[in-house]
Amino acid sequence: MMSKLFSGVVILLLLAALPPAPAQAQGNIYIDVGAATVKRSLIALPAFQYFGTSASDKKNIDVGQELFNVTYNDLLVSNYFTFIRQDAFLEDTSKVGLKPAPGDPKGFNFQNWRSIGTEFLVRAGYKVIGGKINLEAFLYHVPQAKLVLGKTYEGPLNSARRIAHTFSNDVLQALTGKSGMFVSKVVVAATERNSSFKEIYVMDWDGANLQKISTHKSVAISPAWAPDASKVAYTAFAYHTQAKTRNADMFLYELATGKRWLISYRQGINSGAAFMPDGKSLLLTISQGGNPDIFRVSIDGKDLKRITNGPNNAMNVEPAPSPDGSKIAFSSDRSGQPMIYTMDVDGGNVQRYTFAGRYNASPSWSPDGKKLAFAGFDKSHFDIFVLDIASKQLTRLTSAQKANGKMADNEDPTFSPDGRHVMYVSNRTGKNQIYISSPDGTNERRITVDSNAYFKPKWSGSLSE
Repeated sequence: MMSKLFSGVVILLLLAALPPAPAQAQGNIYIDVGAATVKRSLIALPAFQYFGTSASDKKNIDVGQELFNVTYNDLLVSNYFTFIRQDAFLEDTSKVGLKPAPGDPKGFNFQNWRSIGTEFLVRAGYKVIGGKINLEAFLYHVPQAKLVLGKTYEGPLNSARRIAHTFSNDVLQALTGKSGMFVSKVVVAATERNSSFKEIYVMDWDGANLQKISTHKSVAISPAWAPDASKVAYTAFAYHTQAKTRNADMFLYELATGKRWLISYRQGINSGAAFMPDGKSLLLTISQGGNPDIFRVSIDGKDLKRITNGPNNAMNVEPAPSPDGSKIAFSSDRSGQPMIYTMDVDGGNVQRYTFAGRYNASPSWSPDGKKLAFAGFDKSHFDIFVLDIASKQLTRLTSAQKANGKMADNEDPTFSPDGRHVMYVSNRTGKNQIYISSPDGTNERRITVDSNAYFKPKWSGSLSE
């Protein structure tokens, strides 16, 4: 059961004895993410103070370390900050308060942080009472000696990661005007070590809290999130008793209840699920014994509408609706080789968008609908590309070698819900592992480090707490 997977964290506004920072030129925006280039800001992130009664309580100390580590990683991955080394701090942060002097007689001194070039300072402390975490966190703009953010976060002991992710989101919201993607999830197909089965898993964006949600003991593939991240659609080769054979059926799984039901089990392929933005229907590819075409079906599986029909027995697969629901991107070999196309939701106004390479697949829209990421095969391997819809400009995100010197495959791109990252799988280490990078191909980071092999990750579109 996944009933606690999306449990919320109670957030209380903290009444600090500091005025809010004055409005900036961009309207309270400290970091202009719309600029052509974004300079990384110097940020100080001291260890989180433990306010418990016993400093030897290892379990509670470990909670604080987890809060700190998750926050540090989130802010690092945002690519907006350069961290000041702790050995450069001029104050012993364990001996001064979370608020500045002279308002707090035991508070920190802004001048000690200005003199080492700090732009933003995070001060945080926590306690554990009755099995609950209470995190008190502040973000300061040091040059102006102003409070930018001050909140208290509360939740059960097992919510430390989510509390830290929520605080990191709030930091980005306060500084850029746009929330981060740190409370988002990823759904992915995976094969565990020494297993021939492929099942569906859900995990945090950073690879933590990996949880299996399918147990078909066969091959489960191509998962997709509902818009509110409450359900997952996927395909599994399920056994049909009467026919005594397996078929690629499409299932819908509800995370809160663990309920699972069939959406489409027509003979042949029922795969490539993609929810429409309203969550009431989804797109899929159905073969029905012939060439694969794209259909639209209600989430109860009753109302089915065909969208593509060839032409000339062409394959039409991997539908991806645009964020506003007006367009569908898909892969088709109607030109002779699989390329990326778009069409209106009724199948009309088909436009071809890629012309290079031998095989282009797995289109994924950016949240603003201005870009399409896809996997392109040329000569010997797949790489990830991002296409700007308006300018038709193409950007290569990946190029990696395996240990044997051969080029690695990079496939299955998916945008983060804030549009700041693209996730994909790469076999550069021998097995498919998950990576992310910025949409311009910079700031690549490996997310999973394990013995599993991952396929078709999808980033949840929900940024809700």
